[in-house]
Parts: sequence; structure tokens; C-alpha cells
Amino acid sequence: MISDNHNNTGLQHSLKQRHMSMIAIGGVIGAGLFVGSGVIAKAAGPAAILSFLLTGGLVVLIMRMLGELASSLPVVGSFYEYARLAFDDKPKVSKFLGFMSGWMYWYFWVVVVALEAIAGAKLVNFWLPEVPSWAISLVLLVSMTVLNLFSVKAFGEFEFWFASIKVVAIVVFLFVGALFITGSLPNSIPSLGFLTSNGGFMPHGWGPVLSGAVAATAFYSGAEIVTIAAAETSDPAKAIARATNSVITRVLMFYVGSMFVVVCIVPWDSPAIATPFVSALKVMNIPYAAHIMNAIILTAVLSALNSSLYASSRMIFALTRRGDAPTGLVKLSKNGVPIRAILFSTLFAYFAIAVSYVSADLVFPFIVNSYGILILFVYLLIAISQLRLRRRLERECPERIKVRMWLFPYLTYFTIIAMLVILGAMSVSSDTEQRVSFWFGLLSVVIMSVMYYIKKLVNDDRNGGEAADTKVELKHV
Repeated sequence: MISDNHNNTGLQHSLKQRHMSMIAIGGVIGAGLFVGSGVIAKAAGPAAILSFLLTGGLVVLIMRMLGELASSLPVVGSFYEYARLAFDDKPKVSKFLGFMSGWMYWYFWVVVVALEAIAGAKLVNFWLPEVPSWAISLVLLVSMTVLNLFSVKAFGEFEFWFASIKVVAIVVFLFVGALFITGSLPNSIPSLGFLTSNGGFMPHGWGPVLSGAVAATAFYSGAEIVTIAAAETSDPAKAIARATNSVITRVLMFYVGSMFVVVCIVPWDSPAIATPFVSALKVMNIPYAAHIMNAIILTAVLSALNSSLYASSRMIFALTRRGDAPTGLVKLSKNGVPIRAILFSTLFAYFAIAVSYVSADLVFPFIVNSYGILILFVYLLIAISQLRLRRRLERECPERIKVRMWLFPYLTYFTIIAMLVILGAMSVSSDTEQRVSFWFGLLSVVIMSVMYYIKKLVNDDRNGGEAADTKVELKHV
């Protein structure tokens, strides 16, 4: 089933360790932190800190599992291949789960490509209100497409510098916020401010905190992109081990730390919490706060647009190599870039941008609501794959395990149960947006399942029946 390694795919190995570290960190820091965190704080109060802590802990466990698999079995397609490998003793299950994990992940990121292009246009309109939003969206999308088409090194350099800007911005925000809270800035006094006032730390109880944890799950998506990028490094196992270890501590520090600063400085029940970071900077009397944060958020959006286009194109490339997508998309440029896979992934983004203006009340809401939970299904498959593959690795080639999941298998079981609880909570949530997102997302899963069985019927008719698969020895992967 998996007979080739990362060295004979045709992809270039131009990404360096510094690229990998920033891809891992930058993938998690998106516009969700700078803007969406205010929605959770509005609902849960200062206890939104716990929402991000709970979800962050879960994502850390997922990343640890994925780090173990990717460092032991560095293959193109990452968790798409792991879903296939984990069940290669059950060919029908293996093929189905591989197909579903790959296409769910692709669909998730091509929707993100479109949404980030639309979000970027709104941010640019802050300075250029007379320019049509659709035109700005197209310029941003075309620019990132050209960058990705050029070379993987160009992608890595762009992501390194833009992710660096995001990281520096958060570190500076945490530093200035700490000075303000401790009374070290002019006109400030030592105080935790609104952390326990205006109704207390948890004004509405645990309900909104847990609901906020569910909503925050999407904010953390992106860290796993580093395991896909590993196929384009010279030493995937080493790159993955370092990158996953770095993201674990920094993610919690950035999300939980910045949320702590915000809820101390900005009243959770005020309209100002809708723009949490801008409002915090204004309270601290930082000049040009709105312009500064708009520029930082635009940087985050462009970084997310760049990395989501990369992730979607590499996943479709992996799908083509296993016959789960049209093989014509596998073509590489002289620079080792999957040109057709990139262009194919942008087609959906162009379509989504068009319907966002033409069918803003019908088609576009379905697109927005149908993709969010797919990343949760992918994370669930990662955990299940790690549970099965770890035991096989220990039997067949234990020397390949360089990054180990903590307290295996107990934390893996815990993660699987937690993901199922999150999905169940979304299905019956009192939050209409979460509930709609779950059911629309489930509909998209059904549609992809139908796609799989149509593909299977076509292939079986063409090949005169289903081809038999043989179990693969992991030492040969």
C-alpha cells in the first residue's frame, strides 16, 4: 500500500528547520485568536481562559500523537496515509478512511483559502474603502497562488517571516500587557482589573466555558500542517520531532497568555470585547492601536491563506498518488511544485469568493457551515490511527519511534473520547451556530462518502473487480 518514501516523490526538499518551526507555530496563530477570541470571552467571561486551556491541551495531545507517527513514518500525505496504514489488514476500511481523511482535510483548507481571502479584503478596506472587496480578494488569492507555484522554498520563506511577525506581535503584546497589569506603565496601577469583577471569573457557569472550548477547537487548527511539510525537508523525522515539541509549549503560552491579558484589561461584558486586542491596546494608551492591530491581523490572514493553499495542494497531491483523485493532478514543475494540484485547489476558492457576493444568503452559508467540524473528524482519525500504528511499530520496528506519545494508550483513549464528546456537544448545543455547523458538516461527510462509493463502483467496473491489498510491513514504509 505504501511502497515509496519521501525521497522519490519528485517533491523538493528545500524546507529548513527554521521554516518548519515557524510553519508549526504560525499555522495555529490565525485571525481566530485576534478576533474570534472576543466571541468566546463575551459568552464565558474571564473564564474564556479555561476554554482555550482545555482545547489547547487537547490539540497538544493530537500534535504529540501526530509527531510520533510522522517522525516514525515520514510519508507524503501524513495522516491521510496513516489512516490507510492503520487499517491495511482491512482493505475496505483502509481505503474508505484514507479517502475520507484526505478529502475532508482538503475541503477544510480550500474553504479556509476562500474565507481568508474574503477576510483579507475586509482588512484592506479599512485603509482603502473605495476599492471593491471582491477585487482585493482576487488580488490576494492570485498573489498567494503565484507564490506557491514558484517553489516550496518561497512558501517556506514567506511563512517564516509572516509567522515571525505574528509571534513577535504576541510576545510584545504579552510583555506590554504584563507591564500594564503590574503597574509598570505610566497611568497604570497593579491590578488584575476585570478578571474577577463584573460578575466574577465565571459569570455564567461552566456551560459557556465548555461551549467556548468547542468553538475554540477550530482556532487551533493548522499545527498539523508541519507534518505535511515534512515530506519537503531533507530529514523529515528530525524536523518533525523538533517542530512538534516547539509548538506544544508556545501554543498554550500564546493563546492562554494573551487571553489572560485581554480579560484583565477589557471588561468581558462591554462592546469593546468584540475587538479584544484593539481594545486592550487602546486601554493601555498605545497610539494607532486600530491601525497596528489591523496590520497584524492582515499578516495573520495572509499567512493563513498561504499555508492553507499549501496544505490543500499537498493533500490533493497525496490523494492523486493513491488513485483517490484524478491522476492528472500529480504533475510537478521543474522546481518540484505540484502545479495542477495548486491550481485545482484555488478553483474552489474562486467559486466560494464568487458565491459570497452572488449568493450570500443561500450557497455561501452552507459552505461556511459545512467545513468546520471536518477538522475534528480528521483529528479523531489521527488518534485512532496512532492507537493502532503505535502497537504495530512496537512489534515490527520499535527503533523507529523517536517521539513517544505520553502515557500511551491512556491519553490516546482520553483524546478519542474527548473528541467524541465535543462532536456530541455540538450536535445538541444551545448555540444555533454550533448546531448548524455540526449538521451541515455531517452532510458534507455524507456527500464525500457517496463520492467514495461512486469512485469505487467506477474503478471496480473498469478493473473487473476490487484489487486485493496486502498488509505492509512498517519497516518498508
